[in-house]
Amino acid sequence: MLDLDLRYGLMKAIAFLKENYHTPFTLSLNPFTEPSRLMARIVSIHSFRGGTGKSNTAANLATLLSKYGQRVGVIDTDIQSPGIHVLFGLETDRMKNTLNDYLWGNCGIVDSAYDVTVAEMKTGDGAVYLVPSKSAAEDIARVLREGYDVRLLRSGLQDLVQAYSLDYVLIDTHPGLNEETLLALAMSNLLLLVLRPDRQDFQGTAVVLDLAQKLRVPKILMLINRVLASVDVADLKHQVESIYGNEIGAVLPNCDEMMQLGSSGLFTVRYPDHPLTHELERLVKQIVVESEISRKPNP
Repeated sequence: MLDLDLRYGLMKAIAFLKENYHTPFTLSLNPFTEPSRLMARIVSIHSFRGGTGKSNTAANLATLLSKYGQRVGVIDTDIQSPGIHVLFGLETDRMKNTLNDYLWGNCGIVDSAYDVTVAEMKTGDGAVYLVPSKSAAEDIARVLREGYDVRLLRSGLQDLVQAYSLDYVLIDTHPGLNEETLLALAMSNLLLLVLRPDRQDFQGTAVVLDLAQKLRVPKILMLINRVLASVDVADLKHQVESIYGNEIGAVLPNCDEMMQLGSSGLFTVRYPDHPLTHELERLVKQIVVESEISRKPNP
């Protein structure tokens, strides 16, 4: 059972979305719901708390999707604490335009996208395009002080999909619950909910899961990250599935190599034969297969 404060928060969140986006929460006047080349799957990678490895997961999944010939857009909506561009090796001096500039009306979202495809990983037309956020202190302060119209995210996604013929858009969200996170959840075909085997994560994740279910997110997969080698994985999966009544998409092992890498690159590129890479690749295969099935027209 959720306490009264959490229930009140959920009620406010749903009221906000109903007022601004009209239920059911879908992208209106866009190609996402049509069985065409422009149809893209929106995948939000979210966690209730920071430090779960959410951005690392998003970046590596995007790269693995390109390995399977998929064209992927990645949007860093964690504007208050951005950083996924570091994982892709995108230096700030190359970031002439960012998501901030688009949301402030200074450029189109396509002008904020950068090709961060790893050439040796991609297959065929596979590609990864990143829309980063600014990491300078003054830009973060401006976001916190002035805010922005989160509804621009919705129209921006369509422009990005059309410009690059994307198969997937991965949204790296801000931890917790705020307006841009609510919009990301409401637009998602798939929510990847990242948590650690930690009591605080368990309670906060319950809030997000309840909200996502109320928003009728079509598919939710829980990713348990940083699991110690001494833990019985099968038992952990059973416990978490029993608590939440939701499918576990992956159990990701804790590893020294990730700490040693220190966000200086993509783990799946540096360690292609590591058990963590294999588990992420298994998840990507599941996502691609299920996406292909859902795109087939009903007989």
